[in-house]
Amino acid sequence: MTQPPAETQGEALTARQQAVLDAVLSLMVEKGSGLTMTAVARRASCSKETLYKWFGDRDGLLTATVQWQASKVRAGNYDRQTLDVGTLRESLKGFAANWLDVISSPTSIALNRVAVSQAASRDGNLGSIVLANGRFAIGERLKPVLDAGREAGLITFDDTETAFRTFFGLAGRDVQIRLLLGDTLTLSRAEIARDAERATEQFLTLYGTAQNDPGRKTNNA
Repeated sequence: MTQPPAETQGEALTARQQAVLDAVLSLMVEKGSGLTMTAVARRASCSKETLYKWFGDRDGLLTATVQWQASKVRAGNYDRQTLDVGTLRESLKGFAANWLDVISSPTSIALNRVAVSQAASRDGNLGSIVLANGRFAIGERLKPVLDAGREAGLITFDDTETAFRTFFGLAGRDVQIRLLLGDTLTLSRAEIARDAERATEQFLTLYGTAQNDPGRKTNNA
């Protein structure tokens, strides 16, 4: 699998490159699998030579597309040295809301459906591309927040990956699988915000320490 050049990853993309990747996503929504460089060039009003120059090959284009979509899921800004429970809570809520907003979008649903189909039939590399640049990359984006929370004494856990998977499950619940299977579930911004807050509070209940909640009583209280 060819990796795209460093300058095409995440926020380093130019506006023109972002438009190309949005064209890829729109084609997937309309047509599903069978994406070709010719179709992308036509939709994005550019030459195939430009696509090859920017992204290397079809796998490079798909990798950049997944990275572009995944870059919309952020863990928030925080100072590791002064992290407090309020900032931790807002970082977790922001991540969950970003992620729910992205996975419930028509573009992500179409992208993931094609990836699952290709993974099942072993036809193409999109499944592995989505796994590496979606789920795994997003996990590495949030894990430093969890580790910082543990270092600050706000949460406690033995394994960062396990803690991340717990939060991921609390935030996502059955939303993604229902959407992939054709459920007409729709999530408003208000519902996403409520779900993100609920997942965050549930996670902090599971992993929080006494320092996490000044009002929490200790065993000696």
